[in-house]
Amino acid sequence: MKILFIAPGWEKGRLWGELAFKFPTLSLAALAAVTPPEWDVELLDDNFEKINYSCDADIIALTAMTPQAPRAYRIADEFRRRGKTVVMGGFHASNLPDEALTHVDAVVVGEGELAWPQLLQDFHRKQLLPRYQSREQMPMDVIPTARREIFKGKRYLLSNTIQTTRGCPFDCEFCSVTAFYGRKYRKRPIKNILEELVQLRKSNSFIFFVDDNLVADRKYALELFTGMKGMDFKWLSHSPIDFAADTELMKAAGESGCYGMFVGFESLNQEALTAMGKVTNLASSYRDYAKSFHDNGIGILGSFVLGYDGDTPAIFEPLLRFCEDARLESAIFPLLTPYPGTAVRQRLEAEGRIISNNWQDYDMEHVNFRPIGMTVEQLQEGYNWLNNSFYSLPSMYRRLFKLHRSLQVFAPMNFGFRAALRRK
Repeated sequence: MKILFIAPGWEKGRLWGELAFKFPTLSLAALAAVTPPEWDVELLDDNFEKINYSCDADIIALTAMTPQAPRAYRIADEFRRRGKTVVMGGFHASNLPDEALTHVDAVVVGEGELAWPQLLQDFHRKQLLPRYQSREQMPMDVIPTARREIFKGKRYLLSNTIQTTRGCPFDCEFCSVTAFYGRKYRKRPIKNILEELVQLRKSNSFIFFVDDNLVADRKYALELFTGMKGMDFKWLSHSPIDFAADTELMKAAGESGCYGMFVGFESLNQEALTAMGKVTNLASSYRDYAKSFHDNGIGILGSFVLGYDGDTPAIFEPLLRFCEDARLESAIFPLLTPYPGTAVRQRLEAEGRIISNNWQDYDMEHVNFRPIGMTVEQLQEGYNWLNNSFYSLPSMYRRLFKLHRSLQVFAPMNFGFRAALRRK
C-alpha cells in the first residue's frame, strides 16, 4: 500500500510563487512519522516537480494553506477523476471542511497525528469516513521525530525544520494559529528536542524552528537555548518584539546560535496594535528593541500588517523610513487578510466589508476587504510601493551595509525577495 503526500505549489506570478528558496512542509513529514510501517510513503512538491496522475499510489494526501487551496482542489479533482482516493488536511480544510469535501473523499480537521492512523485503518477496511478529528490534542511527549527522509532529493533551501511547541498564549485578531492549535501553549520535552537536534546537526548547521512563538515560556526557552549552546547551530525562528526586553533570554538565544527572528511589529500605530490584539507591542520602544536584537547578533525579519482601520495612505513612507532607520535586515508587509477561522474574518463579515472569497488571492498580496482609511486601490498601490522601495538597492544598502553575522542569512534573503518581486 502506498501514500503519495503532495504539497501544492504556489501560483506563479505571485511573490511566494516566484521566490527561489523553498522550505519543506513539516506537517507532511510528521504524518509520515505516524504512518504504519506497512505503508510506503512518498512526497511530491508541486512547486518544482511534475505530478504523475497515473501513479500507483493508493491514497493521495494533500495539505494546503488558504491561497494554495484552489491548486489543491484542482489536483484532487484530477486524481479523483482517475479513481484515486484523495484526503486533505491543513489550515484551510480544517476551517472549511464542507467546502473541501466537494473535492476530496475525506478531510482531517486540526492536528492530524492521532486521526491519521485511524483514517488509514478505515481505508484498508473500505470504511473511510468523510471527516476525521481527534477529540484530544497530540500529547507533546510522544510526538515522534519527523520522517525527514521524504525531503531527500528535493530542491529545498534546507530540510532542517523542527517544531518544539504548539499553540500561542496570545490571540491576535488576524492570526489563524490559535484557531488551529489553540491558545494553550504546549511544549515537547527539552530532552527529546536536544536528541533530535543532535541528529539534525549531522546534516546541516542551519536550522529553522517553525514555532509561532518560540519564547512564550521563558523557563522552557532558556533551558532549550542553554542546551543548544556549543552545538554550533545557526538558527532562526519566530518571536514577539518584547522578547528584546528580556536581556538574559536574548543573550542566551544569541549564544546558542540564533542568527535571526521573524518579529511581528505589525504597526507603528499603538491604537491599531490594541485593536488587533497585540497586547505586548509598544511602538515607542521599537527602535530600542531592534537595537537589542542586533546587539546580540540576531537579525530581524519584521512583519507589518497593512490595512487596519487606523491606516491611511500616510502610513507607507514613515513605515519605510522606520525600517531603514532601525536597520531591519528584512521585512514583509502582508495586507490584512480575513482568513477563514480568524476573528478578523468574523468581524469583517459582520460589517459587510469582505469583497472577495477568491482563495488564491488570500496570499497577503491582494486586498480582499473594504478598508476604512483609504480605498482598495490606495491600499494595493501602497503595498506595491512599500515592497518595491524596501527591496530597492538603495534601501538594501542602507539596511545591510554593516558587519553583522546575520548577513549570511539576510543578504541572500533580500536578493531573493528582490528577484521575486521583479519577476511578478
